Amino acid sequence: MTPAPPFFLLLLCLIGAHAAVDLRTAAAMAAGLCKTRPTDLVFIIDSSRSVRPSEFEQVKVFLAKVIEGLDVGPNATRVGVVNYASRVKNEVSLKTHRTKAGLVKAVTKIEPLSTGTMTGLAIQFALNVAFSEGEGARVKSPDISKVAIIVTDGRPQDNVKEVAQRARDAGIEIFAIGVGRVDMSTLKQMASDPLDDHVDYVESYSVIEKLTKKFQEAFCVSDLCATGDHDCEQVCISSPGSYKCACKDGFTLMDDGRSCSACSNSATDVVFLIDGSKSVRPENFELVKKWINQIIDKLDVSDSKAHVGLVQYSSSVRQEFPLGRYNNKKDLKDAVKKMAYMERGTMTGQALRYLSDNSFSAGQGARPGVTKVGIVFTDGRSQDYIGDAAKKAKENGFKMYAVGVGNAVEDELKEIASEPTGEHYFYTADFKTMTQIAKKLQINICQEEDPCECDSLVKFQKKVEDALQALTKKLESMSKRIALLENKIV
Repeated sequence: MTPAPPFFLLLLCLIGAHAAVDLRTAAAMAAGLCKTRPTDLVFIIDSSRSVRPSEFEQVKVFLAKVIEGLDVGPNATRVGVVNYASRVKNEVSLKTHRTKAGLVKAVTKIEPLSTGTMTGLAIQFALNVAFSEGEGARVKSPDISKVAIIVTDGRPQDNVKEVAQRARDAGIEIFAIGVGRVDMSTLKQMASDPLDDHVDYVESYSVIEKLTKKFQEAFCVSDLCATGDHDCEQVCISSPGSYKCACKDGFTLMDDGRSCSACSNSATDVVFLIDGSKSVRPENFELVKKWINQIIDKLDVSDSKAHVGLVQYSSSVRQEFPLGRYNNKKDLKDAVKKMAYMERGTMTGQALRYLSDNSFSAGQGARPGVTKVGIVFTDGRSQDYIGDAAKKAKENGFKMYAVGVGNAVEDELKEIASEPTGEHYFYTADFKTMTQIAKKLQINICQEEDPCECDSLVKFQKKVEDALQALTKKLESMSKRIALLENKIV
């Protein structure tokens, strides 16, 4: 039986996917595997009279530290600063400084305006001016993020809700930082969704620096290939904020963009035999359906290549759809999603007999001369005998994979699986980790050589060897005659 997952993986499962991403990001930053995505970033900082000069200095230190964590450059991250009170001043344009040193120096020279708090006016200015191409912003693109970070400590003296919505609609992601006696409702009106990620509060300017790490991580893009956070089967190639998959020499990248096949022209009939007994439970049955679709993603589904059938069993057996009914991935996956949960018992032996006698028959869409693959999934001990049915399936020439979860019995899985057993049965304790099995399970099978062609090749090779031996004997005989003739002449 496969060992239980390491404690670290269990911890990630418990604290959820969001926390897992945070941990990966932190690990990536610590390992130096993190770069900031190309961004047009504008700070909008409140310097109204409620912000004391010493507090404004702390805001500038915060800006400088965030800038230090960025990849600053014309083709990377560009930074602008808008200073506001009752009026608005464009302190640093996105086009002005292309180095960290120049930016930080410019930030240190900013002086407070020390009047009112027209936050709405400042957002409108950023939308119309700071994020304009004339001020150095780049043309809107999925590869370039537009981000505004607003820092304020009071209640705005104008409306912010509508202008913030216009900015968000224009593709600007807004973070709102409130300090001290700030009005929290206006922060929420300004910020992008989800608010938990985009609204921050600190008690005073003296602790605003603690947000530095949050924003460094917010702009961090891990090298997903280096961190292993990818699903490429063979080769991972990094790109800014993303990756693409490739294959080793002699392999072909499949349509799913992840899997590799050494047999691009092989045709395969694949039938899933899925346990729908009551012990699986509805929420886990949904995970099983997702797992099936993960495997379908790896197949080269078409009229001439991979065909897929689906059978569900519990106390009885039900064919969901036969081989060849769906010849494209979308229709196949939609049909899998619609599969209704049967519940009741676990008659695996009966299901295996159905697979042998029906699923791979010509009447059920199976093709003659095509490799047959059965993938059996179960989460518990069979309530009937499986030995004869499992043996028959393999004797019929079917390549059998056995996948068990939870209370599945290892000996039963091995009995179902083809040889070598270690490559054809899989077990995991938790339905949530079935994804790893989908990655390991390789179904792209090369068609076996035609034994007739192989015999012909052997016969041809034998004839060539016999001819060479005969020629060698003739040459040896001729050499002897030449030697005798030379002796007579002498």
